[in-house]
Amino acid sequence: MKENGYIIKTKKLSSGYGKKEILHELSIEAKQGEITTILGRNGVGKTTLLDTIMGFLKPMKGNIFFQEKDISGCAPHIVTKMGVAYVPQGKAIFPHMTVEEHLDLGAWTLQDKDKIKTIREKVFHLFPRLEERKSQKGGTLSGGERQMLSIGRALMGNPKLLLLDEPSFGLAPKLVDSLFQAIREINQEGVTILLVEQNAVRALANSHRGYVMDMGKIKFKGESKSLLENEEVRLSYLGGRGKQK
Repeated sequence: MKENGYIIKTKKLSSGYGKKEILHELSIEAKQGEITTILGRNGVGKTTLLDTIMGFLKPMKGNIFFQEKDISGCAPHIVTKMGVAYVPQGKAIFPHMTVEEHLDLGAWTLQDKDKIKTIREKVFHLFPRLEERKSQKGGTLSGGERQMLSIGRALMGNPKLLLLDEPSFGLAPKLVDSLFQAIREINQEGVTILLVEQNAVRALANSHRGYVMDMGKIKFKGESKSLLENEEVRLSYLGGRGKQK
């Protein structure tokens, strides 16, 4: 793959549930080494897009390319083995498993014990709270800690691409600050990120490029800075607010 080329790309992708089409010939791409954010109101198809990329939904039409390989319709475990990790909305944690057990589960694609140990140390460095609570069960963690654990578990597979669905949902403002700092650090470590986020201003301020979805289609796209400065985007999707750090 060429330097600064795409890592994930959809081409005229249509998808949905049963016979109901939610995405309508959607074309996006996330470039290698960048954070790309997907914005839009609830119900426009953002999660449907991630679920289809991950293989939980099969495309009705169109294609998905990961590192130039067509992965349209591939099963989730195949997509995971290729190097894609998914953190769904809702902090999907097993209440009776410890933090360490969750991290071990996230490393199921790896065989090298030394590599697993190194990645676990990186996760603990990124989220020190997880190391403090490594023997605690998931059900005893706070909402913020569960989100850290969801992301940490995803990172244990050493992904090339990380899909994040509404990671700041339900978190206190101070935790949101820490979360976006962690997202930037993950990206600086070389992981490309495709981010679906309701906090549009914060997402654009912490990403390289963005897409604004409306009714299953792309309405606006471009560099994040230009979207923040776009008057129609600001008024319709950012509540009239400008750039925020």
